[in-house]
Amino acid sequence: MSTNATNEFGGEFGGVTLLGKAHSLSALFIVLLRATIGGMILFAGLGKLAEWPFDASGYLANVGSASPVSGLYAAMASTPWFVEFANVFVPATQVLIGAALVVGAFVRLAALGGAAQMLLFYLGGWSGDALALFDSTLVYAVVFLTVAAFGAGRILGLDAYIERSQVGGEALVERFPKLRYVLG
Repeated sequence: MSTNATNEFGGEFGGVTLLGKAHSLSALFIVLLRATIGGMILFAGLGKLAEWPFDASGYLANVGSASPVSGLYAAMASTPWFVEFANVFVPATQVLIGAALVVGAFVRLAALGGAAQMLLFYLGGWSGDALALFDSTLVYAVVFLTVAAFGAGRILGLDAYIERSQVGGEALVERFPKLRYVLG
């Protein structure tokens, strides 16, 4: 493998053109990033399942008053059906998101789900301190978004095979173009 080749990437954001050149090792590091963040959330979900029953009510009920979602989370904590839903939804989605990222299947969908979950945890944990603005859950959310943006499932992942699978004589993403939003 050559380590001196570069790949150009870029786009336009808010009228500003962003251009860059990635080192050939960038593909390796995006796979490592995908597997690492996938493993992190997979084992978080498995940990919750191993200590079953998981109970989200303590987290929801103890969100600090400085958090912009404290009232919403308190309302969720006082709604029994929602707590039961969260008790299953949080660990199940963590396991599914993690497994999808580790094997590289439906990476964009999984990474966006992981980013949404981390943003909800971030808002719930917000203490109001300026120094706490950039905590680990915000960093995790940005890592999930990075994995989604780079289409990291196409590099040593199942998404590359899923996209090329033939349906009615056409590649899956040619036949169903909207799948490009969840694969990659």
